[in-house]
Amino acid sequence: MLEEVEGIVQGHRDGHGFVIRDDGEADIYLPPNEMRAVLHKDRVKVRIVRSDRKGRPEGRVVEIVERSNQVIIGRLLCESGIWIVAPEDKRYGQDVMIPKAGTGAAKPGQVVVVELIEPPALFGQPVGRIKEVLGDIDDPGMEIEIAVRKYSVPHEFSAACIAQARALPDHVLLQDKRQRVDLTDIPLVTIDGEDARDFDDAVYCEPVKIGRGKAAVSGWRLLVAIADVSHYVQNGSAIDVDAYDRATSVYFPRRVIPMLPEKLSNGLCSLNPEVERLCMVCDMMVTPDGEVSAYQFYPAVMWSHARFTYTEVAAILANTRGPEALRRKDRVGDLIHLHDVYRALLKSRQRRGAVDFETVETQIVCDEAGHIEKIVPRVRTDAHKLIEEAMLAANVCSADFIAQSKHAGLFRVHEGPTPEKQEILRNYLKINGIGLTIGDEPSPAEFQAIATATKDRPDAAQIHSMLLRSMQQAIYTPSNSGHFGLAFEAYTHFTSPIRRYPDLLVHRVIKAILAKTKYQLPTLPMPGEAHAKLSKRLEKNLASRVAEPARKPRKLSAEMQAWQAAGLHCSANERRADEASRDVEAWLKCKYMREHLGEEYSGVVSAVTSFGIFVTLDAMYVEGLVHITELGGEYYRFDEARQELRGERTGQRYALGTRVQVQVSRVDLDGRRIDFRLVQEGVPAAPRSGKDKERVVLESEADNIPSGRRSRKLSEPLARAPKSQRAEARSAARPVTEKGKDKGRKIRRHS
Repeated sequence: MLEEVEGIVQGHRDGHGFVIRDDGEADIYLPPNEMRAVLHKDRVKVRIVRSDRKGRPEGRVVEIVERSNQVIIGRLLCESGIWIVAPEDKRYGQDVMIPKAGTGAAKPGQVVVVELIEPPALFGQPVGRIKEVLGDIDDPGMEIEIAVRKYSVPHEFSAACIAQARALPDHVLLQDKRQRVDLTDIPLVTIDGEDARDFDDAVYCEPVKIGRGKAAVSGWRLLVAIADVSHYVQNGSAIDVDAYDRATSVYFPRRVIPMLPEKLSNGLCSLNPEVERLCMVCDMMVTPDGEVSAYQFYPAVMWSHARFTYTEVAAILANTRGPEALRRKDRVGDLIHLHDVYRALLKSRQRRGAVDFETVETQIVCDEAGHIEKIVPRVRTDAHKLIEEAMLAANVCSADFIAQSKHAGLFRVHEGPTPEKQEILRNYLKINGIGLTIGDEPSPAEFQAIATATKDRPDAAQIHSMLLRSMQQAIYTPSNSGHFGLAFEAYTHFTSPIRRYPDLLVHRVIKAILAKTKYQLPTLPMPGEAHAKLSKRLEKNLASRVAEPARKPRKLSAEMQAWQAAGLHCSANERRADEASRDVEAWLKCKYMREHLGEEYSGVVSAVTSFGIFVTLDAMYVEGLVHITELGGEYYRFDEARQELRGERTGQRYALGTRVQVQVSRVDLDGRRIDFRLVQEGVPAAPRSGKDKERVVLESEADNIPSGRRSRKLSEPLARAPKSQRAEARSAARPVTEKGKDKGRKIRRHS
């Protein structure tokens, strides 16, 4: 009997799909004909019938177990008197037919939210009705409205949550200050970005003697005060349930979907200057070598003595007698002490061998209407880094405090690369002539040594990108196995309870330990599909690392199962927030590049696939695809180990770091895709100027490759590029779902 398995359908923009198996094994390919009766996110049972030409298991749908209740966002169109909605998410491979009575007040061309009333069938398209009209595609902020629904980001607080927030006081009450340390005379300050609206951390540092007598050494007392969100968000309350559902704030250009109601996030729990605020404090003693020799936690009440920006602090540290320093002369000494303790903590980081790559991160600058004005590299100064190191120190102390108490809680775990990723990385390093490699049990120091040794190479950014991709993503889990990238034995998140639910849980656990009680998780809503998907992946990774496969894993207690579920939920929602943010940024970049059709730019190859090369423009930091059909009239072979395409006749190579000249030829707004045409043959890469380099701490832990990039083995069929170049750049000034693109759209009438 042929094998039958269950899983979730993952649609693809090209009409085919995959089934993400519940057992975590390899995805099952569904050809377009099998996708006719199912939709993205449906739960199905499939029978594996064969392997396709790429060696993937191919399936046939034998049962639709459960239809997804996900709404569909798209553009309303009227073609020959028939109303349809073309899904914005191209993973939904079929248009949705809308009866005239189901169109409501929507007008042709508007963006709408559709709920299905009839699912697709083999010979009929899905039928739906319009649930909500979002507006016109060019309305300011429309890309965010689409993203929050596309990724099911909760964006409306419950009535109970709003009522509870409204009942909170406007200021710190007298009774709230009881049994708290009074730190109002300590000149704690906040240091954040210019556009920050909430301030959840404040810092203070002073030099002290550590030890007694002749053994005493000069060190620092470092205070990290974090907003005491747990005082106002009670366990299991309406605000708590909504916060858990969101699990994180979601950041878009010019807009934030907060985890907590504004009265908390921008009011009571924001450490605004010159007002009393409740906080939890990590009070540390730091040695000259950057080691935390002692620490304590306690609840306190504080008064922020200043609100600094990173730019302002960087200017003061660069010139302690300059105009910025004169305006803040009362705080200059404190900032110098913070800078001193940062340099000590940096020594500790270097001794640990924590991974510290240089790459370019960008910031989208928008005008008042929400349109991109420019894309610029983010500049990270010592002001950013000193806050970062202070927060890392407080997070490590939090993890140690929880671990030492043997209380259940959430750790931030980042494990080393899988054996498969290790092998890919070793091959890449060898082929590219890098004299260093990683061992069978790689350490963070090995990764950092490679990054340091290659930082001056022309292809340094690509090498560091490969190092980053070889690592796993960090997760929240009650089982501590350390943080690989930061080289910590135990690590957690304590410093951002306004925007991250795991930090709120950590605060509650620390308070319980201080009170010599035990914290109990509230009864929280069951995690959804994202949690299940992540859970299966983690189980698969765990199984691959078990030395004795026959040995059964230790059964978790009910308490640990609850913590594990909370950790997986928060991890999955963190992924969801990242995906939604990237989707909006991609949309904005596409819209921006539509204004530059036909223009030529220099760039560097940032990724290589079997179907072409991805090029990142020097001037705009925007990435686009040069399809293999644009590379000239010959066969190109994709070498995965070398990460290059090589022409069989001419030997022309396109590898990571190759410099090219390209023309913007097409922009697909709905597909979030930018196409380039090659103008100049590849030449060796030149080093990027030092000011464009930027250090990325591995707490960002990104190992995702942009969608669409899939590797093909050398044994697979070769793509052949035609002799002629593609036709002139097609106009992309109008969205692809408008007239012209939709003229040939096939409509399967409902039978």
